[in-house]
Amino acid sequence: MFSHAMHLPVIDFQNQGAPEAFCRSLHSTGFAVLTKHPLQPDLVAGIYAEWLDFFQGQAKHAYAHDALRHDGYFSTAVSETAKNHTQRDLKEFFHIYPWGRYPSEVSDAARRYYAQGNALAQTLLGWVQAHSPPAVRAGYSMPLPAMLDGSEHTLLRVLHYPPLTGHENPGALRAAAHGDINLLTLLPAATEPGLQVLAQDGSWKDVPCDFNYLIVNIGDMLAEASGHHYPSTVHRVLNPVGLARTKPRISLPLFLHPRREVVLSQRYTVGSYFDERMQELRRPGS
Repeated sequence: MFSHAMHLPVIDFQNQGAPEAFCRSLHSTGFAVLTKHPLQPDLVAGIYAEWLDFFQGQAKHAYAHDALRHDGYFSTAVSETAKNHTQRDLKEFFHIYPWGRYPSEVSDAARRYYAQGNALAQTLLGWVQAHSPPAVRAGYSMPLPAMLDGSEHTLLRVLHYPPLTGHENPGALRAAAHGDINLLTLLPAATEPGLQVLAQDGSWKDVPCDFNYLIVNIGDMLAEASGHHYPSTVHRVLNPVGLARTKPRISLPLFLHPRREVVLSQRYTVGSYFDERMQELRRPGS
């Protein structure tokens, strides 16, 4: 069963007080919910529809992921295993980078969304920069939006969670509990609910699944850069129950990654932080 929805304020992107309210929500929960934002729901809906067709066909196998470059198609057989978990997530996905492969079977809508999401992220990071406490802001090695300038590591992931068959491994989830490694994540509402966030009291709370909403969450890199003033909150995607088990779920997270040479803290650059996390994920049982 799903828990009660998390009491996140829904912030009107166009409201004069939006920047302050946005940062207040990020500081207190690691998440924020935006409405009346620039990313058009019709564009997202079109991406969901054509990529669902793509995942349900066979052309995807021609784009099998590159083990070194990490672009392309990742099947359920090679899906992620979250840190501290042993079961692979019940999902398949396609990684889109500006330099990576892109299926000829779909339109350029996802590429257009990538560009629009990047532009919006620059604005949102500007809000975070401006509304960070002076002591926190003084710790940033450069303005937060500038960390993304020229980055080729920002990732758009088109995610497909297939309908459940009843033969899934015990304990396997659509997405096991995890935090995002990057700076900031933009996530339009998925086609089905299931996203939950771990609250400070240890309970799991549903994140609203309204197609007009854009979910924004803090990644570990921004938590590190801000001295954890902005927390990276653990989240997961639950398996549906009842008739919902027969429905696929499509999701479209945009993971904003700075350039590798950007300094996050006295301990880490982006590159050293990312490499350490990848080593952790490769350890057995991690």
